[in-house]
Amino acid sequence: MKIHILGICGTFMGGLARILSESDHDISGSDVAFYPPMSDQLNDLGINLTSGYAAKDLPGADLYIIGNALSRGNESVEYILEKKLNFTSGPAMLGNVLKDKNVLAVSGTHGKTTTAAMLCKIMHDKYKDIGYLVGGVAQDLEGSAKLGKGEYFIIEADEYDSAFFDKRSKFIHYSPNTLIINNIEFDHADIFSDVDEIYKQFHHLVRIIPNNGNIIFHSDDKDVGKLIQMGCWSNLFSLGEESISYNHQENIISADNNHFPVDKLPFFGRHNYQNAVAAMHAAYLNGVDYKSAFNSLREFGGVKRRLQVVYNKNNKIVYDDFAHHPTA
Repeated sequence: MKIHILGICGTFMGGLARILSESDHDISGSDVAFYPPMSDQLNDLGINLTSGYAAKDLPGADLYIIGNALSRGNESVEYILEKKLNFTSGPAMLGNVLKDKNVLAVSGTHGKTTTAAMLCKIMHDKYKDIGYLVGGVAQDLEGSAKLGKGEYFIIEADEYDSAFFDKRSKFIHYSPNTLIINNIEFDHADIFSDVDEIYKQFHHLVRIIPNNGNIIFHSDDKDVGKLIQMGCWSNLFSLGEESISYNHQENIISADNNHFPVDKLPFFGRHNYQNAVAAMHAAYLNGVDYKSAFNSLREFGGVKRRLQVVYNKNNKIVYDDFAHHPTA
């Protein structure tokens, strides 16, 4: 199928372009600007790129995927609507691609990218040819996305809306088999008026996890606990109360009578150890023993701009970290 992606240089849409290319679709795309690393990835794929959204430059296609940064008034969008051309959103298209995959989704206000990258590392070490789409540059991965030929697909699943014509959160399209909910706080004030609207979107997600699916959350997170009380129909795993937990006083991760010292891990911080626990348990539910999962994380390469060491000389260490939220 010939597919044109509007807004192709965004992290999500660029990753989708790679996945669709691996699915043997003929991909082209347009955007207002093209910049590394995504522009390099798109060029490496041989994707024909168009600068701007002038209707006269819009190539013919069987399907147009419209990014959520575009809205009414955009010249290409208006042309597609006027001519009644086939269009969809990026998340909806990805959801169709993932129908035959075992999807492990990582959601929440904080820690999605790091936790998803950790889970990718663990699952790749066990199963090799996994698929994934993450929102950052993970040092252990080949680009931000890959379809993979194996059963498993790991995705960073955020609650931002899908498109101007579909105000449901992106993650509603992915049909996860295993869902990590790291935390819930008020975010995305441009589309949500209060945290209750965010709860509503997460509740919609919880409602579509199958009965034999898994939902993983931290037992000490009262906000996620409030969400669970709204209704749940799947297997629940409360980290800290189930078979795996992080002990802050003893600095260990305990799982099935095993004790793993966190000082063996190449990252630090209570939030990162909690990310690790969530990733380890998600992998455990999908066939990876805890010891193997921990050993994979001992070799975790990290994610750019997530406590990334950019200088380490003369007894001075400088970290680069992406603080996207007041409580991050």
